[in-house]
Amino acid sequence: MTTATTAREAPVGLLLVNLGTPDAPDVAAVRCYLAQFLSDRRVVDLPRALWLPILYGVVLNTRPARSAKLYQSIWNRDTGEGPLKTYTRLQAEKLQARIGSPRLTVEYALRYGAPSIATQIERLTAQGCERIALLPLYPQYASSTTGSAADAAFDALREMRKQPALRIGAPYYDDPAYIDALAADIRRALAALVFEPEVIVASFHGLPQAQIDRGDPYRFHCEATWRLLCDKLGMSPERLRLAFQSRFGRARWIGPYTSDVVTELANAGVRRIAVVAPGFAADCLETIEELGVEIRDLFLEKGGENYARLPCLNDSEESMRLIETLAKREIAGWT
Repeated sequence: MTTATTAREAPVGLLLVNLGTPDAPDVAAVRCYLAQFLSDRRVVDLPRALWLPILYGVVLNTRPARSAKLYQSIWNRDTGEGPLKTYTRLQAEKLQARIGSPRLTVEYALRYGAPSIATQIERLTAQGCERIALLPLYPQYASSTTGSAADAAFDALREMRKQPALRIGAPYYDDPAYIDALAADIRRALAALVFEPEVIVASFHGLPQAQIDRGDPYRFHCEATWRLLCDKLGMSPERLRLAFQSRFGRARWIGPYTSDVVTELANAGVRRIAVVAPGFAADCLETIEELGVEIRDLFLEKGGENYARLPCLNDSEESMRLIETLAKREIAGWT
């Protein structure tokens, strides 16, 4: 009886998880980050004998210097963090305050970089948490994101003699709370612009087509989010265009590519566009630099006149209301 009562009264852990960021905006830290990220079999699922010589012989000798310069341009020097880490930390802190339960302990982790999933699971168990809900902040499921986060969590449990009970949060690509949050955030951002976009591009992170062909549901999830967002905003598919960004390597990725879409729009005479990244829970290099600088410059170069990158949900009120809804669902019955 005493043991059962103690278990019921033990604190519950909630772990928010996002992708990651280097520990510093320098070449060494970026190389370490990329080595961890690109050696993940779920991220690059080529045969190791083929991929590792390319990774260590070419990619890690060429890409870190360029990426370090880009990270320097977006780095949060006040906190010594990349923006994705800053926003994920703030999301965890605000969620703790919003729920306000003495039995719930909220932490955050990064799949690549620090703090790691293993470190934070150990931290939560050290605080007495016998139940932990891991909430991947990836609305659309992909093996390389949600699947990889789950792998890291179970790898951590494999090393533990006394394991906590573990739940992995479900993807929320079609959840009304998510669509409502996106729509409200987009409407507010559009209202703040000094021009009215003719077209809005919804840019999701890309994925190799081969991974989709092997059964990954990611593209289906992105398309479902896009269709629901069109309906919620009252926009046609021509006004809210679907696109995919962040290609890497020579293999075919899912399309249409964001760069091709903005080029097509400019060539068709569209002069005012806005770009939003619905699949990113927090701004990061891919949204701030790629969409905010690279894609903007491409559109202007092709004849565009007005371009706006709308911010991600980050730690906005809409975001926190959504995360609180998801969190309460995942810990239901535990607190």
